[in-house]
Amino acid sequence: MQQNQPVFPWLELAVVKETTSTNDEVLRLSSEKEMTVVAADFQRAGRGQRGNSWESLPEQNLLFSVLIRPDFVPAAEQFLLSQAVSLSIQQTLSQLLGADEIRIKWPNDIYWKDKKLCGILIENAVCGSRIARSVLGIGINVNQTRFTGGAPNPVSLCQIASRSFDRFAVLLRILEQFHRNLDLLAQGRSERIVQLYFGSLYRRDGYFPYRDASGPFEARIVGVEPMGHLLLEDSQHCTRRYAFKEVEYIQPSAALTE
Repeated sequence: MQQNQPVFPWLELAVVKETTSTNDEVLRLSSEKEMTVVAADFQRAGRGQRGNSWESLPEQNLLFSVLIRPDFVPAAEQFLLSQAVSLSIQQTLSQLLGADEIRIKWPNDIYWKDKKLCGILIENAVCGSRIARSVLGIGINVNQTRFTGGAPNPVSLCQIASRSFDRFAVLLRILEQFHRNLDLLAQGRSERIVQLYFGSLYRRDGYFPYRDASGPFEARIVGVEPMGHLLLEDSQHCTRRYAFKEVEYIQPSAALTE
């Protein structure tokens, strides 16, 4: 990947060879630009959801953190940022691959078919009723073709398209799309982000297997609330409401063994 060079007037971008955490690095850099980004060729302690680590070989994938100050987003509507960034990645990767099978797995993972392409962790700092600062840590599998870390369903752009990608070019396209989607939020047009996000959801149409604290069940997605809660309608036509980590998607192969 190329090194620190001005690409967009609203962007401060630094690329490092190796770091413990791009989230820590971007907080140290923290420029006055609209968007500050630190990307790393290798991250020694990348964090995944549920306390897992993010597997990535050196110089194969995109590992980056984005710092923004979205004071135009009310704290009560902070899930809009999760929607905007996941939608930005879904839109960009769909364009790059020329495929309509790139989906957002609620709340913000990016999937191709039933395999995971990208994970996102978001840390918001709230001041009063507004979001003072948001740090978005993002890992995208780009050119890695062999995964040995034990993750159940990883996939990369290279595996999907049978070719390698310029990681820096992919990064810039994602950041440009994210900047456009943030502009929509700043203009008060959040309904457009919400609409596109919902239409891009993984398992958006039809009944699929899930599991909660009471056990497995089948349901369909009927909505996502402003605070991010997932609404499912089960086979008995009862609506179930879940926060993150309260419900689990059962993959097709696992459902056969239930």
